[in-house]
Amino acid sequence: MGNYRVCLCFIRRFKMSKEEPPPDVKEAFVKYAGGVAANMTAEQLRSFLVEFQGDQTASLADAQRIVEHVLQRRHHVITKLTKHSLTLDDFYYYLFSMDLNPPISDQVHQDMRAPLSHYYIYTSHNTYLTGNQLSSNSSDVPIINALKSGVRVVELDLWPNSEEDEIDVLHGRTLTTPVEFVRCLKSIKENAFIASPYPVIITLEDHLTPDLQAKAAEYIKETFGDMLFFPEAEYLQEFPSPEELKYRIVISTKPPKEYLRSKNVKGENSFSDDETDDEDGVDTSESESSESDDSDYESYTTGVSEYKRLIAIHAGKPNGGLKEALKVGADKVRRLSLSEKALKKATKAHGMDVIRFTQKNMLRIYPKGTRVNSSNYKPQNAWLHGAQMVAFNMQGHGKSLSLMRGMFRSNGGCGYVKKPDFLITVDSHGKVFDPNANLPVKRTLKVKLYMGVGWNLDFENTHFHLYSPPDFYTRIGIAGAPADEVIKKTEIKEETWSPVWNEEFTFPLTIPELALLRIDVYSYNISDKDVFGGQNCLPVSEVKPGIHAVPLFDRKGSKYSSVKLLMRFEFS
Repeated sequence: MGNYRVCLCFIRRFKMSKEEPPPDVKEAFVKYAGGVAANMTAEQLRSFLVEFQGDQTASLADAQRIVEHVLQRRHHVITKLTKHSLTLDDFYYYLFSMDLNPPISDQVHQDMRAPLSHYYIYTSHNTYLTGNQLSSNSSDVPIINALKSGVRVVELDLWPNSEEDEIDVLHGRTLTTPVEFVRCLKSIKENAFIASPYPVIITLEDHLTPDLQAKAAEYIKETFGDMLFFPEAEYLQEFPSPEELKYRIVISTKPPKEYLRSKNVKGENSFSDDETDDEDGVDTSESESSESDDSDYESYTTGVSEYKRLIAIHAGKPNGGLKEALKVGADKVRRLSLSEKALKKATKAHGMDVIRFTQKNMLRIYPKGTRVNSSNYKPQNAWLHGAQMVAFNMQGHGKSLSLMRGMFRSNGGCGYVKKPDFLITVDSHGKVFDPNANLPVKRTLKVKLYMGVGWNLDFENTHFHLYSPPDFYTRIGIAGAPADEVIKKTEIKEETWSPVWNEEFTFPLTIPELALLRIDVYSYNISDKDVFGGQNCLPVSEVKPGIHAVPLFDRKGSKYSSVKLLMRFEFS
């Protein structure tokens, strides 16, 4: 009896018949090649790419390259000795190839010559932490990982190391271990432009004495040299563009308190850099402005001035009211920081003021202090109001982080995504976009999920058992404007490693520019939690029409080698 069970197990394991092309694929091949038994030439493939896939830029040379790649991979032949054409199976292979036929472009294609304030920027929070906000290690490793993944804004908290008169990076007033400031700077320099040529912004939460501020300035200048961007004027009237700042390091923090005291500029000290917002989102930290006499001031003014000169993006938090903090100055631009909780209050009471502020200035949003487990928040409200720096803890996983990764797959994954025009323009009456307005449907996305493959290869020796095929289903939905958000679900396909759904879903969108298509695959489990089988999140504005191979990622954002879905996208 035991042997009988073993035999059955092996029968079930290898019960993975070769998947057939979906009817839509066969119909497309017949239409453009002239029949199921025919071969598709490069010219016919080009017609398919232009007419069916909507790629108006596809050339005959592009089609020929695809044909050559497919023939080399599938038949291992020297293509110049063979007929340059595809069979139905070759055509199907091409459509289901993640590198040859992806759902979004991997090239930078947006205009990168606008001011930085016109872009969403891939932003990390407490970038140096390896885990939770209370007791994890501080290290340069998560900084390196963040930069390699495309993050463009790195946050460092600077604290004195009293024993050695040096500077540490750590989450202050917690049990987190420190890492040397210099080490973090060197790792940033070495990894800043591996994933993207566009500027890396270092935001500093500064808790240093004037002497250490001067030392920090020296470390920064010595490390980055000509890579460092020095603003020509004391205050920028408009931010430079990502194109102008290619391969540059940009420093953002608040000016030293002593410098502000010496300037004695009205309202200049209405911002604080400490993350100590109270229930109303208004900073409650005590002023630490120096009470020293003029002789003391002279002793450190040179060093502090050098530190101040490094600051390209002047920063702060509201200290005395959001309405005042959101005022747009005519003579300078700056960065304002709000907690996620403060943002909710600000957008509810002053939504259009927030948008007007972000058209010229920077707005950084950070997780509320109670997220000690390094979880994240929903980023959509911040994006809808034009916030450029939506700061996330990058060391974990979860739905919110998946959305963040999805957003920044846009524009070739360069870390800068141009904001929609409606968030950066003013109408003829001087009004900006109203985020609370009821909007009509602007565009409709139709998604057809054909099938999925690859779990038997990527999930071997993991939570799926090869002798007991999974019961897969997929959740497909939209994350974006409140009126657009929805989740739909396919049928469960029982005991198969290659589920075939052939199900279609329609999503009417009022703000398609900010919509993200969420895709999550699970295996149904009657007695326990459903088993995770992969995820992806695609920016709808970047999705190509037609039939494409959609890769799936694990919970930490790493792409599986083989797991993929075949899907079709149509817009109307």
